[in-house]
Amino acid sequence: MLRITLFALCLLLPCLVGCTSETPTAGDAEVPEAAGEKPATSDAENFQVLLNTTKGDILLEVHPAWSPRGAERFKKLVEEGFYNDVAFFRVIDGFMAQVGIQGDPAVHAKWADNNIMDDPVVESNKRGYVSFAKTGLPDSRSTQFFINFGDNSNLDNMGFSPFAKVIKGMDVVDSLYNGYGEGAPGGAGPDQMRLRAQGNAYLKQQFPMLDYIKKATVVGEKPAEGEAKPEAEKAEGEKPAEKEGAEKPPETKAEEKPEEKKEAAAKPEKEAAAEKKE
Repeated sequence: MLRITLFALCLLLPCLVGCTSETPTAGDAEVPEAAGEKPATSDAENFQVLLNTTKGDILLEVHPAWSPRGAERFKKLVEEGFYNDVAFFRVIDGFMAQVGIQGDPAVHAKWADNNIMDDPVVESNKRGYVSFAKTGLPDSRSTQFFINFGDNSNLDNMGFSPFAKVIKGMDVVDSLYNGYGEGAPGGAGPDQMRLRAQGNAYLKQQFPMLDYIKKATVVGEKPAEGEAKPEAEKAEGEKPAEKEGAEKPPETKAEEKPEEKKEAAAKPEKEAAAEKKE
């Protein structure tokens, strides 16, 4: 009983602190509206999402049948590049790892209060299962999600509806830095309000050990054209590989072409010399 109470407090209190106005807005046409939007269909096909993190790769299998609205929102955010360079800001040993506040406050503000309606809880919050975070209010899911470290089935009755599960890289999830513990004000970890206002600059300065999702992609899909530039600028570690791959073919061609030209040029010279002798 004590464990159940602690789990509930651990998850709900920081969310209530960090999500002060969980009401949908319809001002931005690029952001889905929660109220009045068409219900997500549960017959959509499963898909995979690769989280490339500072500790390694985590592969998720998303099941729209479990949580249609949750799966749809997650895919949309991944495709928009929302989860790129985003910190696992709340990692509690034996409980869960929480992520989903964008490092750019302007980008986060666009999505934070555009909540989605609740889905029925079909699957359980078991080890490796993934659910959106929410407050104690209905229809309060937005961008934050968590990966369960253990059996947290007590969260099922609170409306936390799993939409995916880890199919590869659970060892990576287990290795995420958890030294800061619970977030403020209940613990020494990051304050969600300050994170939303100041972004990654706040985390880098005061919580430098945190792990991040460097890039999230839907497996088998090409990144949107609008995302190509920011990703190339941010992923400095990927630049050498991209340049190396791009330079090799031209180098090979450049070596072949001069030789071909020399051979082609040599023939006319010999022929010209022969003509002079004649």
